[in-house]
This record gives sequence, C-alpha cells and structure tokens, in this order.
Amino acid sequence: MKLATLRNGRPDGALVVVSRDLKHCLSAAEVVPTMQAALDDWQAVEPGLRGLAEKVETDAARRPFDPSEALAPLPRAYQWADGSAYVNHVELVRKARGAGMPDTFWTDPLIYQGAADCNLGPRAPIRFADEKLGCDFEGEIAVVVGRVETGADEAAAREAIRLVMLVNDVTLRNLVPGELAKGFGFFQSKPQTAFSPVAVTPDELGDAWDGERLHLPLLIWRGQEAFGRPEAGKDMVFSFARLIAHVAQTRPIGAGGIIGSGTVSNADPAVGSACIAERRAREMIDAGAAKTPFLAHGETVRIEMLSADGASIFGAIEQEVEVG
Repeated sequence: MKLATLRNGRPDGALVVVSRDLKHCLSAAEVVPTMQAALDDWQAVEPGLRGLAEKVETDAARRPFDPSEALAPLPRAYQWADGSAYVNHVELVRKARGAGMPDTFWTDPLIYQGAADCNLGPRAPIRFADEKLGCDFEGEIAVVVGRVETGADEAAAREAIRLVMLVNDVTLRNLVPGELAKGFGFFQSKPQTAFSPVAVTPDELGDAWDGERLHLPLLIWRGQEAFGRPEAGKDMVFSFARLIAHVAQTRPIGAGGIIGSGTVSNADPAVGSACIAERRAREMIDAGAAKTPFLAHGETVRIEMLSADGASIFGAIEQEVEVG
C-alpha cells in the first residue's frame, strides 16, 4: 500500500492512496482524512485503506497523482528522531578532521532530534540565507511507527513499523562545528527536512525488506551527476528496530513518530556517497584537501529508490536550491 498527503490548504493536507505505478490516486476521506489520523487508529482504518489500495489500480474515479501537489507524507509530526546507523559515514567524517572513533559508536546509536513541525514535500525548494553556510543534502531512509511504549525491546519496535519513506536531511555544514562545540547538539545546522512523495507499507517492498532493513540502492543525483548509489541494507550497523528501541529507552514514541537511518553509506568508495560531506571527507583523507563544493543557488538534488524491476518505489525527492 502506498500513501501520500496532497495539498488542500490545511496544515495536515488530505490523505490519498496511490497506485503501485505512482500514476493515480484516490481520496482516503471515506476512511480517514489525514495521515496522522490513520496512524492514531491504524488497526481500525488499515483494512479500509487496503481496500482503497486495491480499488485505485483500476477504479474510474481515480485521478492522476502529481508529486508536485504532495506535501510530506506527514507534513507535521510529533517526532522526528534521526540516527546515524551507518557508522562508516561517521568514521570517515571524523577521520577527515583528525578525530578518533570511540568504540561506543559501534555499539550505541547516535540520535539527534530534528524539527518535526515543518516537514517539506518532495518538490519544495531547499532555501537558506547564504552559500557560506555550506548547505549539504543527505539521502536517508526513514520509518514511521505506531505508538511505542517506554522500554520496548527490538521485537516490539519491529512490530511498530507502519510505513517506510525516503528523506533528504538537509544540513548546514559550516554551522555544525560551532554548535557541537557548545556540547548541546544540532539545532540551527539542521533546517527543514524533505520526504518522498509517498510512504509505503513494508509489505510493498517484498524481499527487499527483511523486517528492519531495506536492501536496495539509494540513488542520489546532484544536477546531472550520479552522485552515489549506496546499498541501504549493507553496512547498516544499527537496524531500524535497534534505533526505535534506543529512542524508546526512556520515553514512549507517539503514533506517527518518524525515525531516520542517517546518511546511507557503504565502505566501498566505488558506490559514491549520499552526501557532499562524505565525498569531501574521502578527498581530505586521500588528497589532503576537499575539492567538492557545497550546494549553490540554482542547483538541483534528486533522491530515489528503484525496485528490482526498475520501478520507482517512493517517487523521487526533487529539490532546487534557493539562496538569499
């Protein structure tokens, strides 16, 4: 089942069910009006939504699905907690600046809490004030959960996963060092985050989903350049079940909480990178200096994932950079 939220003049938009080929949609209003309402009452509304998912494939009442009309699947969420499950990425960035790698980074997930009340749709521009801020894209996977109780174990966390989607976790890299030096984590360096046009139920992913990891390449383009295609299931040290259980260790997660994987990263440099910072880190390690610039006004970023037969699963995040 594929779900999306369309613009309707209200903050939470209107929930629609999308066809598997992403070409058509049907309103879900007869079952539930918004994505958050669906997640709040998932057991009750899921059968009705699945009925619409069958109907949208052939029904005469369906209409074309236009990703430019889509908001984020959850335009405002109660929780956006982003991890760093690909420890290779952390190791590279730290190595490039001469920092050591604590052993605990391999056993205890890193998590930061981002802005959840202003999530961007897949065609929204990336806006920032000055190119000197060092704007970067980060290609990620995220899951949306039902309610998770405090102290939930990984088995319970796995069962709580309702939806999967793609992420562009924008980072203003040149603000990061000053913020981390304060010892209190990211804030201004993490502006609005963009999400894929649709969120899908795990069964839609077939064998590529093993219950807690997604085993397909994440495709990232910077303009016309194929920037990276890291495999999302490979080198993911902490599974989504582990990340969810970590977040819930001392507090519950409300229905609709979004948990991110962090930048998808593989140890093999041949697959490229899902963010500029990682490529720059490799350049610094290999040649002593970073050459790849951060994003400039007018550039475009595209993030997508294809099924084994070449079909787009989530639709593409396609954003243009606007500076000033």
